[in-house]
Amino acid sequence: MKRPFTALALAASLALLAGCSSLNPFAESGPKPAKLPDFKASVELRPLWQARIGKSGPYVFQPAVVGEDVYAAAHDGAVARFKDGKAVWTVNAAKRLSAGVGSNGKLAVVATTAGEVVALDAANGAERWRAAIGAEVLAAPAVGDAIVVVRSSDSRLIGLDAATGSRKWVFQRATPPLSLRSFAGVTLEGPAAVAGYPGGKLVAVSLANGGQLWELTVATPKGATELERVADVAGTPVIGRKELCAVAYQGRAACFDATNGNALWSRDFSSSVGMDRDSRFVVITDDNDAVHALDGSSGANVWKQDTLARRVLSRPLIVGDFVAVGDFEGYVHLLKREDGSFAARTRADSSSVTADPRRFGRDGFVVQTRDGGIHVYEAR
Repeated sequence: MKRPFTALALAASLALLAGCSSLNPFAESGPKPAKLPDFKASVELRPLWQARIGKSGPYVFQPAVVGEDVYAAAHDGAVARFKDGKAVWTVNAAKRLSAGVGSNGKLAVVATTAGEVVALDAANGAERWRAAIGAEVLAAPAVGDAIVVVRSSDSRLIGLDAATGSRKWVFQRATPPLSLRSFAGVTLEGPAAVAGYPGGKLVAVSLANGGQLWELTVATPKGATELERVADVAGTPVIGRKELCAVAYQGRAACFDATNGNALWSRDFSSSVGMDRDSRFVVITDDNDAVHALDGSSGANVWKQDTLARRVLSRPLIVGDFVAVGDFEGYVHLLKREDGSFAARTRADSSSVTADPRRFGRDGFVVQTRDGGIHVYEAR
C-alpha cells in the first residue's frame, strides 16, 4: 500500500494512519524508492510549452484540455486558461480551492474548500454562478452542455444546472465504513454519468433526474477486517466504443460490454490510481508502482514494467505508441506501448506528478505538478 485512506469515522482514519507506516511512501523505516534505470532514449520527449499556476497543497488538481486550451487551478484560488504557454486569463475564484478543473470549452468549473462550486466563463474567466453544496469536493466536476455533475467526498453525485447552478438532483448510495480518499471524478457518457464507488461498484445515473440506470460489480470486498475489505474502484472509469473498464483497490480489473453490461473479462488486481485503454491494450499502474499492459479483449498479460517500484506513479496514459506516467520526483516516463521498455524520460520539475496526465492533440499530453507546473509534451 502507498496512498492514504480516508475513514468515514475520523477516529478510524487516525488509527489507520498511525498503525501502518507503509501508507506513507516516504516513511524513513520503509523501503526506498527505486533508482531511475539507465536506458538509451529512442524518441525525444519534446516540450511544446510550459506555464505555471499555484501549488496544489493537500489536494490534487486536474488540468482540463479543450482543443489547444488548457485550464488549470491551484489551492490558493487561482484558475487560468492557457494557450501556447501564455495565460489567456487568470482569476481568483476563492480564498482556497479543493478541486478542478472541469471544462467543456464553455464553462471552467472548480470547487472551494468551503463546499462551493464555482463556474467561470471559459472565454474570459468571468464568474457565471456559484452554488453551495455543503460538502467537500475532491474531484474535478464533470461538465456537460446542460448539466454539471459534482462528486462529493462522501460519494454523493450532485447534478447542477449548467446555466444557473441550481440543484437538479442528488444521487446517494450506501458506502462501506472505510474507503480510499479518492480524487477520481465522473465520466459523462450520453444520457448518463458513470462513477466508480467504494465496494467495487460501477454505477450509472441518469443526467435527467439522477436515477440509477445500472450497477456493475468490478470487485467484491474480501477479508476479515474493514481494512482488508476496502475494494474501491480507483480512478475514473474508462469508456471505449464498446467497452467499459475499471480497476479496484485490493480487488480486480474488469471490462464489460457497454451495450449490455455483460462481463468480458476480469482478473485480480490492485490499483489506487486507475487505468487507461485503447483499441488493443488496457494499461494499469498497480500499488507496487508496476505498470502492466493487458490484452484489451481477454485481459491476458502483455508486459510488465516494474523497475519504478515505490516511485508513487500516476495513472498511466496511452499516447499513440507510448504510455506516459509521472512520479513523485517530477519525472515523466515514456514507455513503449508494445513491450513496456523505456523510450524517453524528462523532468517536469522537482515536485510530484499526482494529477492524471491528459491528452493534448494527437501525440501530446499535459502534466500538472504539485508545485503548479503545467507542462505539455510531444513524443517525436
